[in-house]
Amino acid sequence: MKKKLLGIALTILICIMSFSCSGSDSPSGLKSGSDKNPGSKLTIAARSGSHADIINAVKADFESSNKCEITVIALEGSELHDSILHEAESENGSYDIIMIDDPLMPEYIEKDVLSNLTKLGYMDDEDFVEKSRLLGKDPYPLGATYSLPFSGNVQLIFYNSALTGENPDLTNWQSILQLCQSVNTTGKKGYAVRGQTGNPIVSDFLPILWAFGGDIFDESNHVILDSQESRDALSFYCELYKTGDNYEKNDLIDAITNGDAAIALGWPSWFISGTGSQAEIAQIPGKKDSTASVLSTGEIGNWLLGITSNSSNKELALECIKYLTSADVQKKALEYGGIPTRKSIFRNKDILASYPFFEAIYSGTNNSRVRPRTTKWSRIEDVFGAELVKCINGEQSIDETIIKSQAAIENLAIE
Repeated sequence: MKKKLLGIALTILICIMSFSCSGSDSPSGLKSGSDKNPGSKLTIAARSGSHADIINAVKADFESSNKCEITVIALEGSELHDSILHEAESENGSYDIIMIDDPLMPEYIEKDVLSNLTKLGYMDDEDFVEKSRLLGKDPYPLGATYSLPFSGNVQLIFYNSALTGENPDLTNWQSILQLCQSVNTTGKKGYAVRGQTGNPIVSDFLPILWAFGGDIFDESNHVILDSQESRDALSFYCELYKTGDNYEKNDLIDAITNGDAAIALGWPSWFISGTGSQAEIAQIPGKKDSTASVLSTGEIGNWLLGITSNSSNKELALECIKYLTSADVQKKALEYGGIPTRKSIFRNKDILASYPFFEAIYSGTNNSRVRPRTTKWSRIEDVFGAELVKCINGEQSIDETIIKSQAAIENLAIE
C-alpha cells in the first residue's frame, strides 16, 4: 500500500511539474517534437541531496540548446529504488532517466528497467575512469553499456586531524584501532560506525571483511561468509565500535567535522562541497595489520545515469545523460560538490590545485573493488545487515551472526 501511494503521489507531482519541448532542431542534431508530443518530456529520478542539486544547477544549458525543460524528482535511496521499480511496471513510466546506485545494476537489468545504450548507438568514452565506466555494463565488466558514471564515489577514510594528529598511521586496521583507543583517553569518540540495518552497516563492514581476507561470495558465486576470516573481521569491527558510537549518516558527518569523533568510513559526496572537504581524507587500508598482505578494500559506489526501457524519448534522454556526464559539466559541477568520473578532470593540474583531495579519490577508485554483482544485492544487504546490527548491539554472538548470515544469504541465492 505504501509503495502504491508513493507511486500515485509521484505521478501526480510529475504531471504537475513536467513540460514539453518545442519543435525545432537542437544543436545536438536531435529533432524535438511539438509541444503536444508526449515523447518530448524528460523527467529524471535522482538521489536527493548533492546529486540532484548538481543536475538542477547545470541543466539550464541543455534545456536552452534543446528548447526543453527538465523535471528532477529527488528521492532518498530506498524511495528512489522503490519508485524506479514501481514506474518500470507501467507501459509508459514517468521517468526517462534514472540515477542508479551501481550495485543495483544487475537487478535493474533483470527487471528490464534500463535501455541498452549500445543499441541506441552509444559509443564508449575512454575518458571515463575505467573502473567507473565498466560499472554500467552488463554482463559486467565487458558487456553492452546500460548506464554512464555520473558521480565518482568511492569509499574512503575521513578523519579529524585535531583528534588524530596531522600524520596518523592509517596504513593498516590495527593501527587505526590503536589510534581510536588513544583518542578515547581524551574523552572523545574514536571510530564512528554507521550501524543501521541494510546498506549502511553492510557498506561499513565490507572493507574490513575484505582486509581480513573474507568475502561473501567466491568466484563461482558460492556463499563463503562462514569462515574464520569473517569471524576475525567481525570481532575486530566490534572492537572498533567500542571506541566510538553508532551514527546516522548526517550525524556521522557532524561528529567527524565537529571533532566529536576521530575516524569514519564515508563517501566523498558526504564531506565535499564546492569550497573543499570538511575532513581529511585517506585511502582505506588493505592490510589488517602491519605484517599482512595488501588486499583490495576500497568499495566503489558510483552513481550512474541510465535511460528507462519505457521512456518515450530515448534519443533526447541519451543526449541528456551524455551532457550530464561530460567533461564540461563535470568541471561546472565542482562548484556544487560534484565528484568527477573522468580522467581528464582528475589529471587537470589547475583542478588539483583547488581540489588536492581528488588525488586520493582517483587513486582510491583505481584500487577499488565492486560489491557482488547479483540481482539480489539489495535483499542480501537487508538480511546480512539485520544480523550485523544484532551483533554490535550485543544481542547475539559473532559466531551466531556469521552462521545465520551465511544461511540467510544462501537461501536468497537459491530462490
